[in-house]
Amino acid sequence: MLTIKEIAEMANVSRATVSRVLNESGYVSAAAKKRVMEVIEKTGYVPSQHAKSLRTKQTKVIGVILPKISTETSSRVVDGMNDVFSEHGYQILLTTTNLNPEKEIEYIRLLKSRQVDGIVLIATNINKELMAEIEQLQIPFVAIGQDIPGVCSVTYDDYEASKTMAKAIIEKGYKNIAFIGVDESDRAVGIRRKKGFLDSMKEHNLTVREGWVKETNFGILSGYEAMKEIMEQSKKDDYPDAVFAVTDRIAIGAMQYLKEAGYKIPNQMAVSGMGAADISQYVQPALTTIEYENQRAGEEAAFMLLDQIVKNEKNDKKMILGYRLIVRDSI
Repeated sequence: MLTIKEIAEMANVSRATVSRVLNESGYVSAAAKKRVMEVIEKTGYVPSQHAKSLRTKQTKVIGVILPKISTETSSRVVDGMNDVFSEHGYQILLTTTNLNPEKEIEYIRLLKSRQVDGIVLIATNINKELMAEIEQLQIPFVAIGQDIPGVCSVTYDDYEASKTMAKAIIEKGYKNIAFIGVDESDRAVGIRRKKGFLDSMKEHNLTVREGWVKETNFGILSGYEAMKEIMEQSKKDDYPDAVFAVTDRIAIGAMQYLKEAGYKIPNQMAVSGMGAADISQYVQPALTTIEYENQRAGEEAAFMLLDQIVKNEKNDKKMILGYRLIVRDSI
């Protein structure tokens, strides 16, 4: 591998001149720069990223921690981040926890050891151990999806989005509405979406039966099983007439069970989800859902992190993004 000294000798310039050309800093005459670039092009020389990092104290790498790499939400967020980071000369290093909260802490430590310039966490389960780990970080950090105290974050208005969805179902004439949520360790999806639903029901003077509220995980099969439990536990001729699911995947699972059980959607049972998964518009009937600004969340998080990197300080700025109700044939 060529060294800067060898490049300098071949271009008949000083090592300082080669360094200024490579780092695009300081004055270099047009003629000298041309000779250096000709040598680099001819030899295929690639500067050592490690050496450059030592000089600039930056790796130009951003660590990103995802809950699942296969979800549309994650891919949209990553697309948004990558657009911004790439434009500013940064690369992203992806890790995925597969919804294991212990992995979040493990990957924060791993990325810190790799000396990334900053970390973006698409957060799910917020616990004391995770918060303590984040507090100890000395590098820029941004959370997406969860409002973590004292931490810079981009979140969605899950509470109002959930209220809006529940209101849309109620205004269609449905009164006996079941609810399928997720574990409340996920504050945004597990707590805020549930609270939005319950508050909307209360505002419309409607009761929520205990047996019609289920907690499951994020999978399609989980939605199927939760819907099955609700229907099997309901009294004969006293079933819900609608089901509110906190994600599209859960809703699609619920729809599949209802179809297999012979229920017509939405005539006998309305179904709604949240998240605007691509498949939501292709299932039959097309699923009513909430669309969040996932790609913009990635973009805004990237800008927030870059701001911290430039200023060389962490901050706790907050941004809450909007949503859009998409009413389709399932309600």
